[in-house]
Formats: sequence, structure tokens, C-alpha cells
Amino acid sequence: MSALRAGLGALWIVAALLAAVYLFGGAFKMVTPKERIAAAGCSGRWVEDFSAGGVKAIGAVEVLAAVGLILPAVLDVAPVFVPLAALGLVLLMAGAAAVRLRRQEFKLVAVDVVYLLLAAFVVWGRFGPESFLG
Repeated sequence: MSALRAGLGALWIVAALLAAVYLFGGAFKMVTPKERIAAAGCSGRWVEDFSAGGVKAIGAVEVLAAVGLILPAVLDVAPVFVPLAALGLVLLMAGAAAVRLRRQEFKLVAVDVVYLLLAAFVVWGRFGPESFLG
């Protein structure tokens, strides 16, 4: 039983951390001009490959995923959206890694893969052993 609780706790922790990262990162992309994001340089210059509207759309997807990782479970309203939001993040980060590979930003690919794996853990846990559907 304690292993089950540890798994449940780990899923909540990972989901909450991902939600915080994507909420703030997505909001930043939505309100910050593309040129300023590119000038920051700390996250690479991937924004050069996208229009300003595309960057804002990516930010909106990140904010929606962040909300989807937490609110459905907390409110117990359509909790199936939790693993679906995490699955969306897996797909988003696979795309991010592909863009960074093409741009030869190899160190940042590793970061994208870590986020992808964390989101995949939530997908596995919420569709599997700690499903809200059971």
C-alpha cells in the first residue's frame, strides 16, 4: 500500500512541476514579443523558425496543458483530461526536440527529452496504475 501511495504522490508532484513550468513558460510566450524571446538566448533561438502568432499559439497550448494537468483532477470533473494533457505535452516536446535537433541545439534537446519523459510518466501513471477512470 505504501508503494501505491508513493506512486500517487510522485504523479502529483511531477504533474504539479510540469504544470508550473508550462504555465509560466506558456504565459511568457503569450505576452512577450518574439524578438525579445529570441534575444534572451537562454532557450535557444527556436522562435526564429516560427511566426509571432505561432509562438503565441505554442504558449497557449502550454498554458492549456498546464491547466489540464491539474484542474480536472482537483475538481473531479472529466479527470481523463489529465493524461490527455500530458500526452499533448509529450507530442509538443517531441516537436520541440525535432526543431532543436534540426537547429543543432543539442544541449537543449536533452532538456526537451527530460520534459518529454516526465510528461510520459504522467501519461503512463494516469492511464495505467493510478487511473482516475478506475
